[in-house]
Parts: sequence; C-alpha cells; structure tokens
Amino acid sequence: MKMSPLFLLILGVSGVYSDSHTLQYCVTGVSGTGSGLPEFSIVGYVDDQQITNYNSDSRILHPVAPWMRKEKPEYWDRNIKIHKGHEPVYKHDVRTIVSRFNHTGGFHFFQWMYGCELRDDGSTSGYMQDAYDGRDFMYLDMETGVYIPIMHEAQITTQRWNSPDVRYGERQKNYLQNRCIESLRRYINYGRDDLERRVSPEVKITGRKSSGVTKLQCWVSGFYPRDVDVKWMKNEQDEVPLDVDKQILPNPDGTYQTRVTVEVPTGEEERYSCHVDHSSLKGTLNVKWDPDPLIGVIIPTVFGCLFVLALATVGVLVYKKKTSDYRTTSISESSYDSSNNPVKA
Repeated sequence: MKMSPLFLLILGVSGVYSDSHTLQYCVTGVSGTGSGLPEFSIVGYVDDQQITNYNSDSRILHPVAPWMRKEKPEYWDRNIKIHKGHEPVYKHDVRTIVSRFNHTGGFHFFQWMYGCELRDDGSTSGYMQDAYDGRDFMYLDMETGVYIPIMHEAQITTQRWNSPDVRYGERQKNYLQNRCIESLRRYINYGRDDLERRVSPEVKITGRKSSGVTKLQCWVSGFYPRDVDVKWMKNEQDEVPLDVDKQILPNPDGTYQTRVTVEVPTGEEERYSCHVDHSSLKGTLNVKWDPDPLIGVIIPTVFGCLFVLALATVGVLVYKKKTSDYRTTSISESSYDSSNNPVKA
C-alpha cells in the first residue's frame, strides 16, 4: 500500500517542536475478502502514541495508552455506541465508493484521516482528508470550510457536502478548531509525563571508502520524541542535498532511530559534519567522522543488527498504519462524521 503525497505532507509539517502535540484519528474501510483486516476500524493517536482502537471484529473500544484509563466510564460507553452506529453506514459507503470506480472485485480500501495540532506557542491547526487505495481522493480546505475533490469520482460528494443546505465542511472545520483541541488538551493532561519526556540521541558516524569516494553514514539513535532534524553540512555552512528521504524507525525500547548517508570525495571527509537538532538538546550536535578502524568495524555491526530489528518492527506497524490512515469519508449514502452526525453524500 502506498501513502499519498498529501498524507506524507501532513506527517512532515510538524518539525522539531518541544511541546507541540497532535490528536489524529485514522478510519479505514475495506472491501473484498482474504486481507485479514477488519471491514471497519478506527484508531486514535496522540503524537506518535496510539490511544484507542475499535474495529468491526471485536466491536470493543480499547484504551491502548495506559493513561487513557483516566477517562470516565461514560466516555467509553458513549464512544462505543457512536462507533457501532456508524459501522454499518461506513461499510455500505465503502461498497458505494468501490462501485464509483467500477471495481467489481479484489481488495480495495478507503481511508479518512483527520486531526488537530496544538503548538507550543498556543496556536492550533487542523486537517481532514480522504484516500482511495492509497491515492488522494478529497480534502477539507480549512480556510474556507469547503471540500476539494482530487479525483473525478469525488465530485458528487463534494458538491453535496458543499451545498448551502448541508455545509458539512463548515461543521467539520468547527469540530477540528474546537472539540478536537479540547479533547487534545484533556489527553495531554492525562499523559503529560509520558508525552513530554525527552531522551537525547546518540550520534555516530561510519565511513566506507570505494573508488575515490567515501560513503559517510550518520546514525542517530535512542531519541524521543520522534521529530528530529538530521542533515549533512559542508564546511559548517552548506547543506548537502540527499538522494533519498530519511526514514525514522522505532527502537524496541520506544525510542527512535534514523540514518542519513552522503558520498564525499575521499580525502575531503573532514570538511563534512552531521548536524542533529532535537527537542531534547540545548543546541545542535555537530559530529564528524573519526576514521578509527575499530569504529569502522564495530558500529556497523551493532547498528546493523538494531536496524534490522527496527525494520522487522516497523514492517508491521507501517502496514497497520497505512491501512488505518486517512479519513473514511463516504461517497455514497452517508458518511462517518467526526461530529457524530451522519451526513448524506
């Protein structure tokens, strides 16, 4: 499954903030059999921590983060009734969406992701978007409260939802700017010790020479929270462009790791340094390669094992994340409404 450009953009906008927090919900509906996935699921996250989980197989709303158990029983009773009520509507909507694309068989999935952010300066933002089979489908313009179609098949729904007698986008915009932020503030209070913990990264450089060039790898590991800025600089002032985007992967202990690689002319390694910026640090870490032969042998072995283990972990997490990322906005008779009111599509 492929993440859409809009979703990747949303994941990348937060930067390295010290006390910014996000609340997001990922709703997924699937069609077809044999996928092993529930027909309907909704997962909640605060920052990178899963807080709740509901799916059509168990039909139970689980508090995943331990501190979510601070919510009163009425909270769980109310939300499980909401999820159960919208589940059959959502399943019907997925079938209608699939028919809009003239797909008569196979496995297809429709996703909806919406959420809000509370930044450390007190400002807020929100977003809401949909995807079909991993491609951008439609999204809510937070400035105007109007739904914007990306695919041709989304035009029927956006026209209905933007009509004067429905104005569905305005209601969702109000939810994201108010109720979503209120819930996020409450969840932050529940899990503040966990959410706002800071673990500083360990930074090490490895190098490998070949055919007149040296491949330098900057390994950054053991940091929390997830947001980190890692880049290579030449002469401490010129940023070196990267050929591939860096991946941030989970460690077994709940921290994260990443690596950034560049190729430089052999003999000029001293001109290059790895710069690491993280909210746990008082300033930017600048690290250069030490061509000690022990480092060249030991570090790749240790970090190599760690990286393989992380890949095995993230393989499951990313698959589940991608199948529950976006907003399962219905294209047919009604839609799953974050304000708990079904709306005709």
